Amino acid sequence: MTIDRTLAIASRIINQIARDHRSLALIIVAPVIVMSLVGFSFADQQPILDQIAPGLIGAFVLFFVFILTGVSFLRERSQGTLERLLTTPVGRADILAGYLLGFLPFAGIQALVILLYTIFALRIEYEGYLWQIFVLLVVVTIMAVNLGIFISTFAGNEFQVVQFIPVILLPQIFLSGAVLPFEQLPGYFQAVGRFLPLTYVVDGLKAIMLQGETLWGIGLEIAVLGGFAIGLLVLAAITLRRP
Repeated sequence: MTIDRTLAIASRIINQIARDHRSLALIIVAPVIVMSLVGFSFADQQPILDQIAPGLIGAFVLFFVFILTGVSFLRERSQGTLERLLTTPVGRADILAGYLLGFLPFAGIQALVILLYTIFALRIEYEGYLWQIFVLLVVVTIMAVNLGIFISTFAGNEFQVVQFIPVILLPQIFLSGAVLPFEQLPGYFQAVGRFLPLTYVVDGLKAIMLQGETLWGIGLEIAVLGGFAIGLLVLAAITLRRP
């Protein structure tokens, strides 16, 4: 992998998204609207909201970053930019690393907006350190970006990217403990849930926000999410074929 080529691809992606003012606005406005609706729904049930907030933060970060990355990467394919890159001597590792670095700043901003708005605007009571929560979300964001890149290689248009939501994301939301406590799920659902990345996101966020755990205390969750991130990037490289 060549650093210069990777950074050049990342810089082009960053400049391209930065010039799209509507996309920039949606990156910030869409999470705020959704989290506001969540807050209004639990306006008179603050203790319940405090308990489910970690799961909601994890689920919505995964959801929004997946959509942002999947649609943006598919746009690169539909415009022929990705195909042109694949005809050059640039390696697939350079291309995927460049796209990861290019999407990551905007995905990170989106994750930060979700976190800060949920905690301060919805007045969530939490334990632990805010910066450690964000560090975990950075790992989640990297994993979600790679997931979006990988899944978008199978989509022919933006509508198909959206169709992957009930297949890829919704099962994770219901089987990860984001909605119902994981321990209350039937045993066979728990067995499935242990193979889903969002389960480890929710476990890590709950450990920090509800129990005051540190990053060292959720080392397993971070390691598993890092493994998912690497595995998804490898799968994306395998499915990314040269024309």
